[in-house]
Amino acid sequence: MSQRDRISAAAWLIVRDAHIAEDIFQNVALKSMEKEVKFDSDGSLISWAFITARRQGIDWLRRQKNAPVSLDQTILKIIEAEWANESLDRESGRSQALRDCLDELPKKSRQLLKLRYFEGQCCEEVASAFGTKLDAIYKRLSRVHNTLKGCIESKLNQAIS
Repeated sequence: MSQRDRISAAAWLIVRDAHIAEDIFQNVALKSMEKEVKFDSDGSLISWAFITARRQGIDWLRRQKNAPVSLDQTILKIIEAEWANESLDRESGRSQALRDCLDELPKKSRQLLKLRYFEGQCCEEVASAFGTKLDAIYKRLSRVHNTLKGCIESKLNQAIS
């Protein structure tokens, strides 16, 4: 989640639509949780996330009839290489903290995450299921993400103390 804005930005560079970029980020997050592959480092996970976001953005563009022009492939590869070269500190216990924090969420928030990430519904489908507007779902997801981020950081800080 600490790289959320950067991964969303990588998708936005391709699709040039904030809502689609957010959907791509959420799909990448879902894939990362579903994968049974363990990454050697946070850097490997982030690199995989950038590449996956980029590919999903390109796939989305291909499905669109009037797709906007994206950046040149050379520029995208340079950006991707730069992001992949950044080193990240490995944080132990992050996965367990996430599980604990998910358990602490209100039922409605867990249901929102379940529909979006575990059942793979797009935000429009989630909005329909909740009987609310799409923007409200984006705001709720953002609040839940921020709540989870704060909770995880708190639990990791407690573990250090």
